[in-house]
Amino acid sequence: MKRTNDLTKGNVTKVMLSFFFPMLFTNLFQQLYTFVDTAIVGKGLGDQALGAVGNISAFMFLIIGFLQGITNGFSVVIAQAFGAKDIMALRKSVASSIKLAVLLALILTTISLISLKSALRIMQTDPVIFNDSLTYGYVIFGGMIVTMSYNLCAGILRAMGDSKTPFFAIMIASVVNVLLDCLFIFGLKTGVEGAAVATILAQLVSVGICVMRLRKTEELQLTRVNFQNDYSLFAILLKNGVPMACMNSITAVGCIIVQSYVNALGVVYTCAYSACSKFVNLFMLPTVTGGFVVSAFTGQNDGAREYARIKDGVRVGVMIGLVSYILLGSILMLFPEYLVQILLTGNEPIELACSYLRVSGSMFWIINFMFVYRNAVQGMGKPLFPMISGVVEMVMRIFVIVMFLHQIGFKAAAYAEVSAWAGALLVNFVAYQIVIKNKLQKVIT
Repeated sequence: MKRTNDLTKGNVTKVMLSFFFPMLFTNLFQQLYTFVDTAIVGKGLGDQALGAVGNISAFMFLIIGFLQGITNGFSVVIAQAFGAKDIMALRKSVASSIKLAVLLALILTTISLISLKSALRIMQTDPVIFNDSLTYGYVIFGGMIVTMSYNLCAGILRAMGDSKTPFFAIMIASVVNVLLDCLFIFGLKTGVEGAAVATILAQLVSVGICVMRLRKTEELQLTRVNFQNDYSLFAILLKNGVPMACMNSITAVGCIIVQSYVNALGVVYTCAYSACSKFVNLFMLPTVTGGFVVSAFTGQNDGAREYARIKDGVRVGVMIGLVSYILLGSILMLFPEYLVQILLTGNEPIELACSYLRVSGSMFWIINFMFVYRNAVQGMGKPLFPMISGVVEMVMRIFVIVMFLHQIGFKAAAYAEVSAWAGALLVNFVAYQIVIKNKLQKVIT
C-alpha cells in the first residue's frame, strides 16, 4: 500500500492538517515514553533518581540534538527531491543519508561516552545523583545507533509525506517502553539503568517498523548503484544538516549552563527544574509537530517551486501555534500544581516548579511561532539563519541566568528560557520574510 503523500497539490489547510494529526500523535507517544520513564523513576525510585535522569537531559540534548539536526537537514534534501519528482535524486539522497548517518552515529557515540563524566562535573552535578546520571547516560549514549536509525527513518518517511507509519511505530514502542519500565524498575529492581534500557529497546522496535515500511515504498527500491559515493551529494546533505545540528547543539550549550547554575542551588532545585523541562517539552508538542509539518510541506513545495503555496502553509502553521498556546499555555499558567504532583513528591520542589511553569506558560506563544518560522526557513534550504538563531538562544539564556539568578532565584531559569525563545523568534521571523520574498521575486523575473 502506497503511503507517500504529495504535499504540493490540494487544499493547503486540508493537506497540512491531514499530515499534522498523525504526526502529532507520533510525537505525543514519543514524548510519552520519555515522560513515563520520568514518572516511573520519580515514583518508583524517588525525587533524587528523577533529578539524576533530568540532570543529564541537557547534555543528552547537546549530543542527540546534533543527531536530530543532521537527520532533519537530510530530510529537507529528500523532501525537495520528492517534490521535484526526481526519483533518481531521491534514491541517491536516501542512500547517501544512510551512509553519513551510520558514520556520524559511531563518531557521536564515541565522543559522548568519553566526555560524559567530565560533562557532569562541569554541570556541577550533585554527588548524591552523580552516579545515577552517569549510569543512565552510558546506556542512552551506548544505544546512539538505534536513536540515529529511528530519526533518519522517520525523517525520510515524513519528507515523503508519510506521517502514519512513524505514528504506528511510536505507538507500539510506547507500549513496549511502559511494560519494560515496569518490569525493570518494579520487577527486577534495576534502578535508573532499567529505564534507559527500556527506552533503547522501545526505540529498536520503532526502527524495525519504519524499516519495513521503507522497504515496501516503491520510490525507495534502492540498488547498489544508489549507494555509490557521490561527494557532491554528501556536501549538499552536510550543508543542510550540519547547520541544523549546530543550531541544536549551540542551544544545548545554553541549556547546560542554565542547568549548571540551577544545580549549584542544590538537588531540590535540580529536581524541580527536571520536572519543569519535562512538562514544557510535553506541552510544546503540537507546535513542534506543526514545525515538522511546515518543514516537510515547505521542502516539497520548494522543490516544486510553489512559493506562494509555502506562504499559505506558514499561515496554517501559525494558526496551529496560536491554538496550542490558548489551550496548553492556559493549563500551564492556571493548573501547575496538578501537573507537577505527577512527577514530584516533595513540597519545596513542587512549589518551585509551579513558579517556573506559570512564567513559561504565559509566554508559550513565542516558542510556538518560533518553531513555525524556523522550520519554514529550514525547509527552503536556508539552514544558516536557524543556526544564527541558536547562537542568539544560547546568549540570551546565559545572560539572563547569570544576571538574575541571585536577584530573583529559581524564576530566573524560566525567564532565561523565555528570553531565548524571543531572540530566536525574532531572527527566524526576519529570515523567513527575506527568504520568501527573494524566492517569489525569482519566479516573477
